[in-house]
Amino acid sequence: MVLSGIVGSTAYGLARPGSDIDRLGVFAVPTEALHGLHRPQESHVTHEPDRALHEAAKWARLALRANPTVLELVWLTDELYDVRTALGDELIGIRSAFLSASRVRAAYLGYATQQFKRLYDRRGSSSSADVHRRTAKHARHLRRLCHQGYHLYATGRLDIRVDDPDSYFAFGEEVARDAMAALPMLQDFEARFDRTVSPLPDRPDEAPVEAWLLRVRAQHCTREKADA
Repeated sequence: MVLSGIVGSTAYGLARPGSDIDRLGVFAVPTEALHGLHRPQESHVTHEPDRALHEAAKWARLALRANPTVLELVWLTDELYDVRTALGDELIGIRSAFLSASRVRAAYLGYATQQFKRLYDRRGSSSSADVHRRTAKHARHLRRLCHQGYHLYATGRLDIRVDDPDSYFAFGEEVARDAMAALPMLQDFEARFDRTVSPLPDRPDEAPVEAWLLRVRAQHCTREKADA
């Protein structure tokens, strides 16, 4: 394991009693395993406990596409990390290299739009308490994606913990009663992205990412390979 931390609602400040604790991590396979006939599995996802682990190269590829779920791992506050190696510190140190204006906009607004589509498609499907709860949760994450993505686009920094968590729960309840209540907020953030000039570059800086991945490979060669 190179880096691992607590993400999700706990990191956002949106956890409530009974909320799941989600963990996300980056691991490295032995370098020689990459040269065999069959490539090693790149991701491991489990539930109870909820944990997603990605091999270093796959995590880097996802982060270079500004995937919101993986990016948050390198922007956590210190107390949320449960594994933090020297290579993990290096990864945190180059976190800005993964960012680009177009990919941040596309990823965060794309994920937010997907969340809205789920809310829209679920309209009137059921009035059960479980559907209401899931709809409210998805609405909170829609709002979070809009706020976090825009702040990242406008400043170059990703703030994981949200301001005023209670307002997210109020928004979730409003949208659970009427899914279309989420549309004005989504349209407002689309307009904000349109009129904001981002300090982020047009493309991510792959050179430091490549250099970091090569250091990972060098440090995880087998002893026999290193001696040779």
